[in-house]
Amino acid sequence: MPELPEVEVTRRGLLDHLPGRTVVRIAWSGHRLRTPMPRRLLREHVLDQRIATLDRRAKYLLVRMAGGAILVVHLGMTGKLSLLDGDTPRHRHDHLILTLDNDKDVRLNDSRRFGSVMVWPAAAAEEAERAFSAGEGIEPLGSGFTAEHLLRLADRRSTPIKSLLMNGRLIAGIGNIYANEILFASRIHPSIPAGRLVVDDWQRVAAESRRILHQAIAAGGSTIADFLGATGHPGYFQLHFQVYGREDQPCLHCGRSIVKTTLAGRATYFCPACQLPSPHRLL
Repeated sequence: MPELPEVEVTRRGLLDHLPGRTVVRIAWSGHRLRTPMPRRLLREHVLDQRIATLDRRAKYLLVRMAGGAILVVHLGMTGKLSLLDGDTPRHRHDHLILTLDNDKDVRLNDSRRFGSVMVWPAAAAEEAERAFSAGEGIEPLGSGFTAEHLLRLADRRSTPIKSLLMNGRLIAGIGNIYANEILFASRIHPSIPAGRLVVDDWQRVAAESRRILHQAIAAGGSTIADFLGATGHPGYFQLHFQVYGREDQPCLHCGRSIVKTTLAGRATYFCPACQLPSPHRLL
C-alpha cells in the first residue's frame, strides 16, 4: 500500500506539471472503486477547470481547482496516479483519466480498486476539508509531531507502540513498512504498550520518523510490488530497509537474526537484541 512517502512522491512529481493546466476531458472505466466514481461532480466541478495546486493530507492527494473545488484521491493498496502522453494506450485498470489542455493525461490506475475519488464543490470545500482533516492524525513531518505531543497521545494506552504509529486517526500516513523501520531505528520493541514509553523514547521516535520519511521521499518511496511515481519510475528506498522483509537475515547493527511475527494482523519485523521488550534499556 502506498504510504506517506509514496503519496508525497506522487504529489511532487505532479506538482511540476499540473498547476496552470485545464482539464478538458474526463473518462472513467465504468468500474466502482472503494466508493462509486462521482461522475456528476467531476463533470460539474473539475471538467473545464484550471488546476491551481496539489497538496497532501495523510495518504490523500488534494488537487485544488482554481475555482475552489477540490478533487481528493486516495491510492488504496495498488493505486498509481501517473502523467502520460494522451495517445498512450489505455490500461484495463485505468479507472479515471483527466485529459489536460496540453494533450497529457493524468490517469488513476488501480488494479485492486481499493482507491477512492471524491470531489468537494467550491461552495462546500472549506467545511468539507476541515471536517476531513479533523478525522486524520497529526502529520509526522509537521511541527506538531513532537515528543511531548506523542507522549500525550499515548497516555494510558495499552495498545502496542507499532499499532499506535499506524493508527491514522492519531498519526497520519505511517503505514506498516515505515512503522517497522522507525521502531528499529528508535531501538523500541514493536509490542511495547505505548503508554509505557517515556519522553526520551518519544524523542527518538519523532526524530527517526522524520529522518526515515524524508529519506524515503528522497529515494522516490518504496517499490515492494508495483508502486510507481507520477513519472513512471519506481522508488528505491527498499534498498535501505533495515528490518522490513529481512526475516532470518542478520541485523545490520548487531548480527542477530531478524524476527518476523504478526502484530494486530500485520507483518512485523524486529531485532530481538536491539529492540528489547522493556522500554527502559541501555542503548
